[in-house]
Amino acid sequence: MAHFHIKTKKGRPYLCVREIARVDGKPKVISQIYIGSPEKVTRLLGGNVADMLSLKVEEFGSLWLAHQIDRDIDLCGIIDSVVPRAERETGPSVGEYFLYCVLNRMVQAVSKNKLADWFRKTAIQHIRPVELDGLTSKCYWEKWDRVSEADLHDIARKFFERIWHGEAPSADCLLFDTTNYYTYIASQTDSELAQRGKSKAGKHHLRQIGLGLLVARDSRLPLYYSVYPGNLHDSKHFAAVMDEMFGVVCDLHNTKERLTVVIDKGMNADDNYGWIDKHPRVHFITTYSTYYAQDLAATPLNRFEPADTEENRRVIKEGHEDECLLAYRTRGEYWGKERTVIVTYTPASARKQAYTFAEKLEAMRQELLEMRAKVRDKAPHWRNEEAVRERYIRFCEQLHMAPQLYELEFTRSPDGLAMSFRKNVYLVSRKEAMFGKNIIITDNTDWLTSDIIEASLARWQVEDRFRLSKDHDLVGTSPVRHWTDSKIRCHLFTCVVAMTYLRRIELKMAAAGRTRSIEEVMNDMRQLHYVLSVRKGSRTPERQLETPNKTQSEVLSAFGYHIDESGVLQGPAA
Repeated sequence: MAHFHIKTKKGRPYLCVREIARVDGKPKVISQIYIGSPEKVTRLLGGNVADMLSLKVEEFGSLWLAHQIDRDIDLCGIIDSVVPRAERETGPSVGEYFLYCVLNRMVQAVSKNKLADWFRKTAIQHIRPVELDGLTSKCYWEKWDRVSEADLHDIARKFFERIWHGEAPSADCLLFDTTNYYTYIASQTDSELAQRGKSKAGKHHLRQIGLGLLVARDSRLPLYYSVYPGNLHDSKHFAAVMDEMFGVVCDLHNTKERLTVVIDKGMNADDNYGWIDKHPRVHFITTYSTYYAQDLAATPLNRFEPADTEENRRVIKEGHEDECLLAYRTRGEYWGKERTVIVTYTPASARKQAYTFAEKLEAMRQELLEMRAKVRDKAPHWRNEEAVRERYIRFCEQLHMAPQLYELEFTRSPDGLAMSFRKNVYLVSRKEAMFGKNIIITDNTDWLTSDIIEASLARWQVEDRFRLSKDHDLVGTSPVRHWTDSKIRCHLFTCVVAMTYLRRIELKMAAAGRTRSIEEVMNDMRQLHYVLSVRKGSRTPERQLETPNKTQSEVLSAFGYHIDESGVLQGPAA
């Protein structure tokens, strides 16, 4: 509770407002605000100021929401059960260090150096009191150093078990994908995880750290994650984690007897599908590159028909039948067995690809015209056939176009080298026939075509989690600023937990009939403040919440809370 307190500095009294709360079972000053000299206090008590003087305004709503979603999971309790306090350990526990990091990443991700200062601007001491001076980067280093890779593995398993029991997501169809995060770790720093590879953020010159994520379809709740070196191919990582990943899912309570994992073509490998074929419960749906099945991808559109998908039904209802996704179903032998194969055609994608292709094809033609002119004029460095061909190939590589789309011919005469070119009509028409096409392969031979397509298209759900993880405020995984593998693993675990909790908030809102993105919810709740103030003529400071707006009230209501007229948060009746 807030109260006035007189402090003496250099023999002169000053009035301040103190708040005391129990931290680790001991009463401690959690907030101290200086009001001023006796003269200022006299003016205050005499009423020569506004009716209400705000002494401190703290961010409350979003942090309260983040803490609320953890209450039934108790991340701190899970971690402390695996890594208990040392005999003479003081300050926040290891679990609390993880929890406060997760709470921050759910609201506005900052570095460990700035964490304590960020919390001082919030109402954390009235939500979950903590000794803020202990939340330093040095303390994080020391506490996280106690968490081994095996400990973190055990913590993650228990955490996802509680998520599973708390949310009970559907587990008949799972989505797995990978991404990577860049880091500024120097080249000479030893690290098994941080390696140079193909960066999905385009930062190929930096070292990368890979993350694999398994989520439940529809609920989009993570059920398993893995961290791997940034130079490891997706298919090899998938092979390394399949046994453990599907073992974890199959052991969860109330899982379906038949599980289907949806992956993309980056996971395709003979050994991976050999393992799945031998598993009695696991099936797959994957995509296949049209480059390796050009005859199939060039299937004429008169063999396609509209798929009975939810999106197609919506498009037809709006009167745009020509925008429907089309499908052609067949069978073929892939990875040693006969599989169901579906080729889909999306008109919008086909138009976009055709437009881009035509632009690039014209750019190639214009470049060839300039090259021919330089060869004809006998310009320096344009008198050698191989050199000209090499320049043409490099130009095509920049456009990501096949050089065979134009055929170059060179002839020599007494006048010197001559160049001509012509479009390869067959290759161009074959390429155009593949526009808008995608290939889906599955061993679920008894599934309807529409069900296979819907499941494959659901890959956006795991990609949506990755997009959230790269948000600068929420989660904020990149760039990874830790430089040891053990701390990198701890950091990525907190990011996965933050992603999971943010999705739980979305589900809670949806269950209450309020469908809003988590970005909207958290930004809105950040504007709900906890205010310490003094009324005109009052001798006692008081705390109260601001009056929530309509959308803030909807969020509070979804969790069973409301703010009464006196600015006090009221929870569900006991």
